Amino acid sequence: MDFTPDETLRDVAELAASVLRAEPDHSRTTTALASPLGYDETAWKAMAQAGLLSLAIPTEHGGDGLGAVEVAAVLTEVGRQTLPVPALATLALGVLPVAALGTPTQQSVLADVAHGAVLTAALRPMSAVRAGDDLVISGSASGVPFAAQATRILVPTDLGIALVAPDADGVTLARGTTSTGTPEYTLSCTAVRVGGADVLAGTAGDLERFAVAGAAALADGVGAGALALTAAHLRERRQFGKPLATFQAVAQQIADVYVTTRAVHLAALSANWRLATGRDADDDLDIAAYWLAAELVPALQACHHLHGGLGVDITYPLHRYYAQAKDLARFVGGASLRLDRIGVRCSSN
Repeated sequence: MDFTPDETLRDVAELAASVLRAEPDHSRTTTALASPLGYDETAWKAMAQAGLLSLAIPTEHGGDGLGAVEVAAVLTEVGRQTLPVPALATLALGVLPVAALGTPTQQSVLADVAHGAVLTAALRPMSAVRAGDDLVISGSASGVPFAAQATRILVPTDLGIALVAPDADGVTLARGTTSTGTPEYTLSCTAVRVGGADVLAGTAGDLERFAVAGAAALADGVGAGALALTAAHLRERRQFGKPLATFQAVAQQIADVYVTTRAVHLAALSANWRLATGRDADDDLDIAAYWLAAELVPALQACHHLHGGLGVDITYPLHRYYAQAKDLARFVGGASLRLDRIGVRCSSN
């Protein structure tokens, strides 16, 4: 396989970098998280205006008709800047599944995303029964990002994936706690009725694949951003009259962080490439999720250690990288779950 980016992917990555690096005012983060929206509206609008939210929207609905690899490039840059925006929820949990699984009519829900609308998904299946052409859904799912801010929540059932409005009758949302402070909810559905026209032909497994691929891409950016921040600190910080980077033990530790971030990058790229090209991506997704959950968080802890006391200051950018890494590790289910899944596949072959 050749992972050399083509011209389109290079253009997408450069555009995402230029737009998001023009929105680096991290002093806005606390204000943004405390707002009713729970995210940085200025940065989100800038992404919409630049066309970054419409990359994977089908062309007949005003998008560019691209796929998971291009979306991954955007998510990586979001992670590199640790911006509090609903990019993972909207692009990986919403746009990609609807574009891949929905009919042209169902895909029309994506048109508003190009202008800044938010989508999200629950990853835990709920029960459903048929009532004529409709589905009646009951159940609950935790860890649904930006559920209250979304126009639709994708809810998997054994009869398809329902597009549920967060204010529909029978829907309740309870906000939970995250390390980053971004909104996350427990979604409860009590006899929620969804019209048959709003049910995608897909499964919970389909949603999970897009979600894990997106999380791996975001983690790629988080690791790269934290590495760059730490390397700059080690070049500038002096001890005993020398830059910290010249000490052998320090160099070995930052080298270990580099190895981890490169492994996360390759795993994320491979998983998204296989997903975008219609290949079986399950092994690659589990490996990417395992590296994210098992190795990225310890790498960020090493970055904290290399910063000394500065690393634990919550006003310093490294705190946001570490918080994001912890949230992503939890989002993919943790290292034990992913290792168990890899083990099952190895033992069954």
